Amino acid sequence: MEYISSKKVISADNQQERLKIESWIVGFTDGEGCFSVSILKNKTSKNGWQVFPEFVITQGKKSLPALEVCKEYFKCGKIFVNARYDNHKEDIYRYCIRSIFELNERIVPFFKQNQLRTHKQNDFEIFARIIDSMSNKKHLTDEGFVEIAELIQTMNTKKKSRFLESSETKRQTHK
Repeated sequence: MEYISSKKVISADNQQERLKIESWIVGFTDGEGCFSVSILKNKTSKNGWQVFPEFVITQGKKSLPALEVCKEYFKCGKIFVNARYDNHKEDIYRYCIRSIFELNERIVPFFKQNQLRTHKQNDFEIFARIIDSMSNKKHLTDEGFVEIAELIQTMNTKKKSRFLESSETKRQTHK
C-alpha cells in the first residue's frame, strides 16, 4: 500500500508540474507567440500559390532555454536563429512549427484545451479553422483556397491578401 500511495503523490506532483508548464506556455504564447498563415507564390503548385501556416514563439538568445522548454513539451518543431544586423546586441531565435500534422495533432488541441487570454485567442480560432481545412485537403480546391485566403485577412494585421488581389484570382473567381 505504501508503494501505491507514494506513486500517487509522484503522479500528483507530475500533474501539478504539467499544469504549471501548460499555464506558462499559454502566458508565454500570449506575450511572445504568433499564429500566422501566409499565402506565398509557388510555381510548383497547381494554382501558383501555397498556404503556409506556422506557430512561432520568438525570443532573444539569452532566453533560448525558454524556447527549448516549449520544443521539449510539444515534442515537435524547430528552433531557428535570425542573425541580427541592427543595433540589438543579441540574435533572435524562433521556435516554429509548420507541419500541418503537428499543428493539427499537438498545437490546435493544446490551445483548445488551454485558452489564450489576449486577442490572440481570436487569431488562434481562425488559425485552427484553417488547419482543419488544410487537414481535410480543402486548400487543394479553388473554392477552399479562396475561403482560406479570406480567413487569413481577418487575422493579425489584417493585410489584403496578394493572392486575393491578383488579377488571375479575380478572373478565376468571377467565372
